[in-house]
Amino acid sequence: MSATPSETRSLRAPAKINMGLRLLGIRDDGYHTLESVFAPIEIWDDLKLEVSPGEPRIDLEIEPVVSDEMPVRLAAVTAGPDNLVVRAAAAFCKQTGVEARIRLRLRKQIPAGAGLGGGSSDAAAVLLGLASIFDLELEHEMLCTLALSLGADVPFFLSPSPALVSGIGEKIESLAGLPALDLVVANPGIPLPTVEVYRATDALRSALTEPKPGSTMRAISRLRGETGDLAPALGELLINDLEPAASRLCPPVARLTKRLREFGAIGVSMSGSGATVFGVFESEDGASQAAEMLRARESDASWIRVTRIITSC
Repeated sequence: MSATPSETRSLRAPAKINMGLRLLGIRDDGYHTLESVFAPIEIWDDLKLEVSPGEPRIDLEIEPVVSDEMPVRLAAVTAGPDNLVVRAAAAFCKQTGVEARIRLRLRKQIPAGAGLGGGSSDAAAVLLGLASIFDLELEHEMLCTLALSLGADVPFFLSPSPALVSGIGEKIESLAGLPALDLVVANPGIPLPTVEVYRATDALRSALTEPKPGSTMRAISRLRGETGDLAPALGELLINDLEPAASRLCPPVARLTKRLREFGAIGVSMSGSGATVFGVFESEDGASQAAEMLRARESDASWIRVTRIITSC
């Protein structure tokens, strides 16, 4: 299949947070099975996707980040073949037989290596954008399989709305009724490789009495049923089994979670494998005030955003 007239798409790829992440076991292939609530948030990467006739090739340009608040180490992504958006485009072409000149321009606003799923979201956006340009109605199962081959979090971003995620990330159950909670997200400016965090978690869990995993579904049901104080349900929900190991590898994680509590968060946790942490606040004003206090008083917080959960797309 070849491209005909040139076509361009502007794509937006949202970040996500993990509202709880419980490890349930390890498969024979080394992947961890888990249960987590994924919630997209109003922080976005922007992509421009252009397809034109010509010799098949994929080019990626990374647009420089113009922001004093984005530490260099969190914006450091390469434009080479290992970048997930390039891999996504290549996988799509191989699966569908498409032959075309593909140009991608990526503007990063989601920190890299931060537990917010930016690379996975970018990859999913490219898959969806190419399917739209070539007017291919791929079966959902096929698209999900293609997404999973790129990374465990990628299938979620094919339809990013609050969901209970299990397995290694491929089992996605939509969640209705999750509130559009106001958040402060903060990162110490230190990327944490996922592999290292899982490895440290396995070592830590083998040395300690392993706690029985809780159920995020039970906690989210109570959260949705609350009409008053959210704090008790959030306290049960926002447990990330990767956080103890991440805090050892990156001590600012623990310091930032402590600060967010001091500044009024009714629930605090780490997202994914870190090092981003987030606090849930009762109002946007409360979140904004906490963010200002973090900026003024906490040197560990190199990147701070006030945002909220996207409840539907």
